Order: sequence, then structure tokens, then C-alpha cells
Amino acid sequence: MNESRPTVVMLLPAADYDPTESAVIWDRLITSGAEVRFATPDGEPAYADARLVDKGFSVLSPVLMTRPEPLRTYQRMVSDPHFAKPCAYEDVDLDSADGLFIPGGHAKGVRTLLESSAAQAVAATAMAREMPVGAVCHGVLLLARSIDPATGRSVLRGRRTTALTAALEMGAWAITRLWLGDYYRTYPTTVQAEVTAALAAPGDFEPGPRISLRDSANHLGRGFTVKDGNYLSARWPGDCYRLAADYVDMVWTAYRRSG
Repeated sequence: MNESRPTVVMLLPAADYDPTESAVIWDRLITSGAEVRFATPDGEPAYADARLVDKGFSVLSPVLMTRPEPLRTYQRMVSDPHFAKPCAYEDVDLDSADGLFIPGGHAKGVRTLLESSAAQAVAATAMAREMPVGAVCHGVLLLARSIDPATGRSVLRGRRTTALTAALEMGAWAITRLWLGDYYRTYPTTVQAEVTAALAAPGDFEPGPRISLRDSANHLGRGFTVKDGNYLSARWPGDCYRLAADYVDMVWTAYRRSG
């Protein structure tokens, strides 16, 4: 544990994560005085989904592209010296960390995180230690797939959670599939369906308001998060300012209690 401030480990895939779902949380943690360290599959710097960063979506860019403010925040994040020197998943040292955060993303590169046994082991250990764990969108899938060695079941079993909803996932796929194919379908099964299958009861998945509005630093109430003990989850980039505020509060509360 850092003696003067909490340290949070952020797990990134080799590529294709969502810039909003990583950078907004990074920025709020750094601004609060916390430190963020990064981990990737091979210990090499990992960059966000190029389509969300600069490639765009043609006429749909105003709807699907990363918003200007989170994009500027992402550019600051990739300039962080810690970003340039991540560790490999196998080398994550949770003994020197105070929290774990898992962003999402839907392009195929995120599979390098979601299917990693090493990343799953890190997530399972963090949950077992009751560390503040935050996840958003596809990041929740990593937890759904992480097995608690004490029970042989997902670490999310018996927990309440949200994640990317089927409505959000299938909606984005429907309006882009004719020219982007399965870009918005990371797996044949929706995130909501796989996460729900890992829970103790279907009702433990909370989809949030039917109409999803993007939040902002000045409109946190538009975001939706689910907190269950040491675990905090959100659905999509539109929840990330609320998620960041809630997660920073969790991290600092746990850190002060431990001190």
C-alpha cells in the first residue's frame, strides 16, 4: 500500500478498449490525489479502439464517436508515464494496490483481457480481499468469468450488478451491422445474458432506466451505477462520470479506513 495515497490498478486489453470508460475514471482518480497503475497482457502500452478515438463512424460519428471532453482526457492519460510502463497481468501486485478497475470496450481486441486467465485471477483475488473493484460495460464480463476458488463459481454470484445491457448492445449493432458487421458484437451472446447467467438470480442484474442519457461532470444524475459492498458497476460510456465519482469515493473511504 502506498503510505501517502491509494493506488489503483487498471486492467487494459492489448487494444480496443473504450477511451471514455478508462480515461474519465483515470482522470477523477488522479485529480483526487490517487495513483493509477496499468496492466496489460504483455506489459506493453495498450491503446483504445481507433474507431472511437479518430477513425469515426462517418455520418454516425456524432452519435457513436467518443465525446470531445473524454477524448481530450484520454490523450492526457496516454501521456501519463505510468501508461507507458504497464506491467503484465501476471506481474500485478495487489499487495501494493488499494483498488482494481476494469474498463470495457466492444471491438475484438478486448478479448485479450476478457479471456485471460491471469487477468481473471487478479480480479478474483481483488474481490476475495474486498478491495474496491470497479467495472463498466464489457469489463463486467471479466468478473463474471472470474472464479472464486472457495466456491468454484463466479465472483459475481450472490452480487448485484449491471453491465452493458442487451438493449444498448443490440441497438448499436442494429444501426451499424450493414457496414460494420459484428463490430458491436464481441461475442454471439450478449454481455447482459452472460453476466446474468453467472449470478445467483436473474433479478440480481439491474439494467437501469429504460432511456439511457449520457452523463457529464455537471450532470452526474444521468449516470447509473450499482454498488454491492466493495464492488461497483456501470453500463456504458454514458455512465462514466457518475461511475468515476462513486468509485473515487469508494477508494478513498476504504483507504482511510485501512490507515
